[in-house]
Amino acid sequence: MSATPQQTSTLGSAAAAGHAQSTSEVQHPQPGAVAGPSSSTQPQQTRQEAEEARKDRTLAEFMLMLDDYEPLIPNEVTDYYLQRVGFECEDVRLKRLLSLAAQKFVSDIAADAYQHARIRTNATGGRARANQPLTGPGSTKDKTRTTLTMDDLSSALSEYGINARKPEFYL
Repeated sequence: MSATPQQTSTLGSAAAAGHAQSTSEVQHPQPGAVAGPSSSTQPQQTRQEAEEARKDRTLAEFMLMLDDYEPLIPNEVTDYYLQRVGFECEDVRLKRLLSLAAQKFVSDIAADAYQHARIRTNATGGRARANQPLTGPGSTKDKTRTTLTMDDLSSALSEYGINARKPEFYL
């Protein structure tokens, strides 16, 4: 026996409602109440509507958290660059959100550049420091130190579509 699309969606929403009810507090019907699909006075939210409502609620909570957050990029710097590009907004939370996004972007680039430097250092097998003596006060520290070069940063930036290499005619 095959189900029609309407029956399938009804079965799917009933299963979803059953799953939601099993994870939350189970409500038992009162004696004398008639159980049926039309016994509810409020229309049931679809799964997509419930997800959208949850996202809106979490976004509102996140925006409230931005009131107390002080980003690493000062508000004055953010205001300056936003004013330079013609963005006018008085909402401090939105400016802090943009500062947070810029901070994450710079952090991701730095982490990627660090990984490129580690790969480069491990690929050479430590021979990049072959001209340095192995004895001395800083020899153990030099073995674990990673040096970030412009090549590492350029390769990390190229993953984000930013060309940071100097043109070849500049030597």
